[in-house]
Amino acid sequence: MTEKETSGDIPVAPISRQISASEFSCHCCYDILVNPTTLNCGHSFCRHCLALWWQSSKKTECPECREKWEGFPKVNILLRNSVETLFPDAIQKRKDDIQRDCDITQSLLTFQKFGNGLTQVTPSTEGVNQQQQVGGFFSGVLSALTGVAVVLLVYHWSSRESEHDLLVHKPVAKWTAEEVVLWLEQLGPWASHYKDRFLSERVNGRLLLTLAEEEFSKVPYSIENNSHRKAIIMELERVKMLGVKPPQNLWEYKAVNPGKSLFLLYALKSSPRLSIFYLYLFDYTETFLPFIHTICPVLEDEQEEDLIAKYLDLKDPSWKQWRRFLLKYSFLPYQLIAEFAWDWLEVHYWTSRFIIVNAMLLSVLELFSFWRLWSRRELKTLTRRLWSHVWKVSTQGLVVAIFWPVIPQFVCNCLFYWALYFNPIINIDLVVKEVRRLETEP
Repeated sequence: MTEKETSGDIPVAPISRQISASEFSCHCCYDILVNPTTLNCGHSFCRHCLALWWQSSKKTECPECREKWEGFPKVNILLRNSVETLFPDAIQKRKDDIQRDCDITQSLLTFQKFGNGLTQVTPSTEGVNQQQQVGGFFSGVLSALTGVAVVLLVYHWSSRESEHDLLVHKPVAKWTAEEVVLWLEQLGPWASHYKDRFLSERVNGRLLLTLAEEEFSKVPYSIENNSHRKAIIMELERVKMLGVKPPQNLWEYKAVNPGKSLFLLYALKSSPRLSIFYLYLFDYTETFLPFIHTICPVLEDEQEEDLIAKYLDLKDPSWKQWRRFLLKYSFLPYQLIAEFAWDWLEVHYWTSRFIIVNAMLLSVLELFSFWRLWSRRELKTLTRRLWSHVWKVSTQGLVVAIFWPVIPQFVCNCLFYWALYFNPIINIDLVVKEVRRLETEP
């Protein structure tokens, strides 16, 4: 064996004669590979052939076997170096031909630009996994709560717990002594000091209707606090006028006004400004006045406001109240709803918290919407969007009003509890998606 043979250096020429150019040919043009690009399926193509295929088909898949790409295809450097070493003349000739073809050059530029954009938009594998975990968590929570809601609603429907058994539907003359105490306790925590006196006298509904103002200050009732006595008397006058107990919490209001409660729940969520304006126009005394006096209370006589403002006939709001109300109404309408729910925190512990959280989330989503219009310079379309929103809300309200008499009560209850308890979970997911969108935007 000669020294040349044992040195390990193998001349290039003998190899090039042993290996044919067809073994390094492109699957598209069947010519020798130029800037070979190997896909995850194993097929190799000229870079410009792959670019032409992508531009014509707009598909991110292999032209040979139709397998999808994983990421953006890159040049196979090892294969490129081998081909340029073995066939330098053929490669140079093909490169000259490619450079003279404007269509191929443009396709290569467009293809590379697509790859650069894909690299910038696509997050890292760790980020994708994290987003999938977060999305999976919220989907799991929503699915679990949906299942619980279905079970509770089915149980409620099967147990036939009629809302007509509430005192708001029962005439005062038929109240028992225990029901009179229940009515008294619902006036406020302060009223529990007097329940034993009413029970000891076995005051039922008929006896309650006969009580006069001066009797409450005497034995056996002995209500010495003037504010307490005045609040009880005014509430008793309302009971005598209505003949039943007026609604004093969410569930009683829903029992008396099922349609209005469902309307307010959805309308305040989707269009709070229009809903509050509707209450001002068509439900001023019964709903709007208590609402504005709760969220914008009179600052004077704060000691008696807790009792008197809630149980006496409410007066028209002052200019100071209107000023505070209109400022929040214009910029943070959902805060008005949160403040109203906060005032009922002692009565509806968990329900008020759900409403407050939902109001906060809706405020954030509204801010995201305005930010999107601002960043896209679409604020000039705001007027058109508002008119479109007004038309949409009005049309939906009219349709619901027409079909309300034929909608089953079970369906209404499902919609009511879904909007009350599950919308916050959905809105949390929407806020997370908006935050992700901000992170991916350039």
